[in-house]
Amino acid sequence: MSAAIEINNLTKYYGKARGVENINLTVEEGEIFGFIGPNGAGKSTTIRTLLSLIYKTSGSASIFGMDVVKDRVKILQRVGYLPSEVFYYDKMRAIDLLKYSASFYHKNCDKRINELAELLDLDLHRKIDDLSYGNRKKVGIIQGLLHEPDLIILDEPTGGLDPLIQSKFFELIKSENRRGATVLFSSHILSEVQNSCDRVAVIKDGHIIRVEKISVLRDSAYKRVTLQAADIPQGYFDNVGAAGETRREDTVSFMFSGSLNPLMERIASVQNLENISIEEPSLEELFMHYYQ
Repeated sequence: MSAAIEINNLTKYYGKARGVENINLTVEEGEIFGFIGPNGAGKSTTIRTLLSLIYKTSGSASIFGMDVVKDRVKILQRVGYLPSEVFYYDKMRAIDLLKYSASFYHKNCDKRINELAELLDLDLHRKIDDLSYGNRKKVGIIQGLLHEPDLIILDEPTGGLDPLIQSKFFELIKSENRRGATVLFSSHILSEVQNSCDRVAVIKDGHIIRVEKISVLRDSAYKRVTLQAADIPQGYFDNVGAAGETRREDTVSFMFSGSLNPLMERIASVQNLENISIEEPSLEELFMHYYQ
């Protein structure tokens, strides 16, 4: 399998301010790849640099083996992009805007536009400035997909969409992937990528701190342990692999990684133990654990 996206030591500074530093990332053709981090972590900077909407300070990047700067025009013919915020000509109708967008690809996209509008419940004949934020986002989704791109790049795509449309959107993305499209999907909400992505990269302060398969993150050795007992000393489980301890009244909770035998011996020594649970952590908990 060849790479749809390959990024090597990509760095972007805004003057002296950090954008991203030494980003190394490969997205294989045919996968749905999640790019996760809170607002300001560097997701949008990476994507915009990848598309040459802004220019890198150093490093390199390629899409389908083509240099993102030298071959930008060829690349954009094969890419569909949805930015985190969409801005349009307010006085245009949605249908006119989408037909104008389609004209850049030199193909008739009318059938595709109508199919996507029906799926997303969008009135194509309303003016852009009459649309809500969520409906403007629908226009952006259709604009990014109308030419059936080989690579779909989505930057925080679900903002403003109601839950029903979000569900339809994710089914649409899975359908595009089955068609053969590669998807790079950025989000600060882990639950959005949990059921869609093959792999995920976690970015913090402009640096990628982990790249992993979703299945590995779910099935990692980390467990969430919760105990209910009075008077458990602070840090009582630290020396057996506990981390991120939180307390609420007589309940102690922590993340755990390692052999269960020392942990169970430590738990057995707790006096007046009323309740215990050991379970798989959510991806949100894993995400916060990596950040801490």
